[in-house]
Parts: sequence; C-alpha cells; structure tokens
Amino acid sequence: MYVTGRLPLLVALGAVPVALLSVAGVDAWLSAAVWVLVCAAAALADVAAAPDPRRVTVQRRMPRRVLLGQSVAAEVVLRNDGTRTVRGRFRDAWQPTAGAPGDHPAIVIPPGESRVFGIPLLPRRRGELASRFVVVRSDGPLRLAGRQARIDTPGTIRVLPPFTARRHLPSRLARLRELDGNTSVQVRGQGTEFDSLREYVRGDDVRSIDWRATARAGTTMLRTWRPERDRHVVIVIDTGRTAAARVGDGVRMDAAMEAALLLAALAARAGDHVHLLMFDRVVRARVTRVDGPGLLPALVDAMAPVEPQLIDTDWDAAFAQLSTLASRPSLVVLMTAQDAAEAARGFLGSLPALTQRAHVLVGTVTDERPPAPERPDAADVYHAAAVERSARDAAIVAAAIGRAGAEAIADTPEALPPKIADRYLALKAAGRL
Repeated sequence: MYVTGRLPLLVALGAVPVALLSVAGVDAWLSAAVWVLVCAAAALADVAAAPDPRRVTVQRRMPRRVLLGQSVAAEVVLRNDGTRTVRGRFRDAWQPTAGAPGDHPAIVIPPGESRVFGIPLLPRRRGELASRFVVVRSDGPLRLAGRQARIDTPGTIRVLPPFTARRHLPSRLARLRELDGNTSVQVRGQGTEFDSLREYVRGDDVRSIDWRATARAGTTMLRTWRPERDRHVVIVIDTGRTAAARVGDGVRMDAAMEAALLLAALAARAGDHVHLLMFDRVVRARVTRVDGPGLLPALVDAMAPVEPQLIDTDWDAAFAQLSTLASRPSLVVLMTAQDAAEAARGFLGSLPALTQRAHVLVGTVTDERPPAPERPDAADVYHAAAVERSARDAAIVAAAIGRAGAEAIADTPEALPPKIADRYLALKAAGRL
C-alpha cells in the first residue's frame, strides 16, 4: 500500500469546514478527528478498489554487454494479465552506477495488453550491472492511494573495459607491417626467419648478401627476413592491493587493462599467441588458447568483472600459474605496481627464476607529477617531499628489477600502453622474440 499526494491535500482541505464548525460551537478536535477518519476510510477503499499489480508480468530486453561510458537502452515490457486497467507508475531498480534516470514512468495498461518502456543507461563503472526487480504501483479510482508490488525479474549487463588505447593501434600496426615484410623495409636480427630474396640496394646491410644467389643471378642478391611468429606472450595483471590505488581518473588496474588489450591486439596481428592471467592469491581471470578475432572479446569479457583485492599478491603462486599457460613463454609482461623496496621483497625474490626462462617486462602505472606552485605553502612543501620520496623509492625498485634480469617500464595511464607496445615491436625488430 502507498498513498499519493492527493491524500494530504484532501486532509488539508478539511481545515476549512472544521474551522467553520468550531465557530458554530462544535468541538474542533472532534471535527478534525472525524475528517481524518473519513479521509483514511476513503484511502483504504481506494486501495481495495485498485487493480492487483501482481497480475502484471515483466520481461526485459537488453544487450548482454556494453562498453564503459557507452549509452544503452534497456527495455522493460509490462503486460497486464488482469481484467482491469492498471494505472500508476513503475520503477526499475538499477544500481546507481548504471546511470539510470531517477524518474518513475507513468503506466496505463488495459487488460490483456503490453507496454514497452525504454530505460536509458549510461554505465559509470566497469563490471556487472544488475537490476533485481521492478516495482509496480497501481492507483485506486480516486488516486488517493494504491497497491504496490515488487516483481522479481533479474537482469544484468556486463560493462566491458572501454579500450581507449585502441587509438594507438593503427600506427603500431603500420610499424608491424614494416617489420613483417609487407613494405619495402626489411629487418634482420637474431631469431628472425628467412623471407625472400631481392636485389641489393645501396644502403642495405652487406651482411645480408646471399653470395650463392648472387652467383646464380649475376647481380647482387640480398636476403630479407621477417620476425618469427607463433611466440607465446603472457600478460599477468596484478589484482592485489596496489592495483586499487587511484591514478588519474581511475585505478591502476584499469590502466593495466588498457595496456594489456593494446599489446594483445598487436601481438595477435603479429601471429603470436597471447595468454592472460589476473592474479593476487587466486586466479581472478584467465584466458588462454584463444587466437584470431575471438581474442579481444574473450579478454574484455574476462577482465570486466574483476576488481582489485585489498590483499598482498602471492608472486610465487602467480609465477607457478605461468607454467600452466605456456611452458616456454617468449615474453612475460607483468602489470604491477612495486613502489617501495620493503613491500617488493617478495616480488623481487621470485623474479629471477622467471627471467631465466623468458624476457620479462614489468609495467607500472604512475601518476603525473603536479606542477610546482609559484608560492608554495607548508602543505605544498610536504606534498612535494612525498612525491620525491615516492619517485626515489620507485627508482630503487626499478633498478632492482633490472638487476633481476627484467625491464622496468613506468609511465602515466595514457602513455604506458603505447610504451609497452613500442617495446614489444623493438624486441621483434631485434629478433629477440
């Protein structure tokens, strides 16, 4: 049961006759009590006469997945299975991060008919959005009160990472095509594969001259090479407590996902096999043995529901999981934040065993340094000192990572994804993958 705004208005209108009756000598309190009882009886009668909202059935129409920040319309279909017209309002109970409007649409549904209502959504957070029920209100004939029912009709939409780093992909693919021999630029390096022969052009590397082919052709012939394919690239995203730190407009883990998606798209185009592991003390997401056009959808779908956990990551267990993805990975990219030497001891202690088996990149998302104010106060001085100390600690950890045989790459959320992609291309060009 619920009451509408008409009921208090009706009660207020009774103040005029109550005042007139009190002037005529009638007890004002008695008159007011009688009027309130009359209004209450009218409201109860209105509730009894209202159509049963439980006779309304609810169906949902919505996409299963949507990108973060992309607007989408979720449709609610209300069907009146009763014998009387239902007039009132309804509310779809989406969580606040779904970005649903706060209004309650009015409904008029004759018996046996259906009405479709669109609920515009603008997701503000990655993960699972859910609406567990719909509340339907049915007004009585006098619109003083009505009946209310909660109808359980669960609906979910998975909000995927936006992959804003996609804008860097065309330029990196152009460079990849140059390395792959699709343009006139050819490369040679240790571990590359022989591609074809062509005539020598001034400026070419003389070490690539094929003397036997030169003797047969009567002109100087040059061997061309292309980067090896079918390498295994393993991306590990740390989902421990350091991944929950705020950097820019999001958390570190969101920026790590952007870097992972850009690298995965590039490596897949290069013919390599990409594996993903999101780990803290247990596996939060895992994608392996997926190649071709289905790789990126599988990655974003696995990443979407994962949230940072406020626990320390078990790196021994994380590195043990790598052997289940690829026995001999060519490249391992660890997306983590190791800012303090004391907290990074476990990570640094486990890292040398991994660098003996694969080339390892350690990617860290950092925040931009704020500009120094012209007239700093005490708070600005303390903040600048904290920033400098954090930078010094990060440099110490980066040096320790280098001594362990890995490469440390750190940058802002916008700059880190293309930086890791460029390093991958450089390793390809050098024949180290």
